[in-house]
Amino acid sequence: MSSIVHLVRHGKVHNPGRVLYGRMPGYHLSERGRAMAEATARSFEGHDVTFLAHSPLERTAETARPIARVTGCEPEAWDDIIEAGNRFEGLRVNAWNSQLWNPVRWPLLRDPSIPSWGEPYEEIAARMLAAAKRAAKIAEGHEAILVSHELPIVMVQRSVAGQPLPHNPARRKCALASVTSLHYCDGEILDIYYSEPAQNV
Repeated sequence: MSSIVHLVRHGKVHNPGRVLYGRMPGYHLSERGRAMAEATARSFEGHDVTFLAHSPLERTAETARPIARVTGCEPEAWDDIIEAGNRFEGLRVNAWNSQLWNPVRWPLLRDPSIPSWGEPYEEIAARMLAAAKRAAKIAEGHEAILVSHELPIVMVQRSVAGQPLPHNPARRKCALASVTSLHYCDGEILDIYYSEPAQNV
């Protein structure tokens, strides 16, 4: 028996402070993010989706709402598809005034291969793959959607492709509101597909 599990990344988040918000509560979709969620939801029209879940964070719940309307599924919150844990939450990390320039934080950067500043890549991959397999079983013979986050989805992509989990973030292929689809047969992943329904939003 085959099934398809779609891993959807949430839409754009309202983040005027430009911080790494990670698992912090209170971060919601921006106006553009809501439009992205609507566009991605429309891409599932006519699909045989029988199960929908999202991580416990607001931005994934908000991304799941229009998908729920399109598919008729009642969304569930799953803890194991949450954003990766990160000890730099609440800090600016990408701008010219990145707080990572502060030497007090350098010890956390000692080993990017784990990574030393957050949840280990291997643990992220394991929990995400287990969740996807569980969703495939729930929706056996049909399709399931899990609304999650960039790094957890990237860990699935790299695991399925047989690539090393440590990677250059600049080379990720997981745009906002994108869809990474896993085709299962008898509990095993046969193929993986990627699309960006909201790329023009």
